[in-house]
Amino acid sequence: MRRITRIATVGVASAALALTATACGNKSSSDAGSDSKEAGAAIAYDIGGRGDQSFNDAAFAGLSKAETELKIKGNAAEPSQGESDADKVQRLTELARSGNNPVIGIGFAYAPALKKVAPKFPKTTFGIIDDSSVTGKNIANMVFNEEQGSYLAGVAAAKVTKSKTVGFIGGVETPLIKKFEAGFTQGVKETDPSVKVLSQYLTQPPNFDGFSKPDLGKAAAQGQLDKKADVVYAAAGLAGTGSIEATAQAGKWAIGVDSDQYAQKGLAAYKDQILTSVTKGVDDAVFNLIKSVKDGSPQSGEVRYGLDKDGVGLADSNPAYAKLTDVVAAVDKAKKDVVDGKITVKTTP
Repeated sequence: MRRITRIATVGVASAALALTATACGNKSSSDAGSDSKEAGAAIAYDIGGRGDQSFNDAAFAGLSKAETELKIKGNAAEPSQGESDADKVQRLTELARSGNNPVIGIGFAYAPALKKVAPKFPKTTFGIIDDSSVTGKNIANMVFNEEQGSYLAGVAAAKVTKSKTVGFIGGVETPLIKKFEAGFTQGVKETDPSVKVLSQYLTQPPNFDGFSKPDLGKAAAQGQLDKKADVVYAAAGLAGTGSIEATAQAGKWAIGVDSDQYAQKGLAAYKDQILTSVTKGVDDAVFNLIKSVKDGSPQSGEVRYGLDKDGVGLADSNPAYAKLTDVVAAVDKAKKDVVDGKITVKTTP
């Protein structure tokens, strides 16, 4: 089976993507990496790619904002099915060689590739979301306190459950996703110790299908619903959309992740049952790094986004959530206690 890598040019005005397919290393003259490609700022999408209604789409929003407000050119490269680190190395290399600055890897999976590529382009600023293991003078490590946002989701879940059973679905069992589980479970238990939390991971590394296959999320959610869960929180990227579908169709509450999934057009059919979402400022992180480069003072080192700076949070777009005044009050109090240091949220279950 041939492997496809799409290189996209972001066009905000037309809301269209120009996609270029490459197979078996054969590239046309319009591929990223060629002299004809207009340089600007570039992002390399994580597993699931553009259209996941979650993590990658948040990064796209940040790039789109930079195009509009900073008047820069935005370029984006899609992942390929079952790709290796070598594919990521090639992708980052092509984006940097084209003159893009910054070049941002969306997701911790880019860490090994970034370690190889960044030293070869010392005048280019590289960014990576969700990883601080690879460092350098020209690397910005954009990381988040996902456990804090998830804690608020746990508080909300414990307040709205009627069955006293809620569910957590993690895409792939990695340290990053365990932060989501840890915060959610702690929030539930510290709000109502009698509530049971069902936890499940879709896949184990090196199988990352748990971030990209909605059918896996749908099946996992159905299993938890069958066990009487009436609130299901999935941190699983594109696979999480399957969880939302199953939960919404059952008339139960879903909690989204990364983006405000109530507002995602691709999930409009299920939005009434998306109680809230744990938001993660990937869009702000992408925009801020691009702006820092444009302003001549590139960010580098760890750039952390937590609850104190609204780098993570809980969305209130659904009018049904806003009407639950006791839930909103409990979440607001929990947020204040976390920010004030009265509550320390765990990063491991």
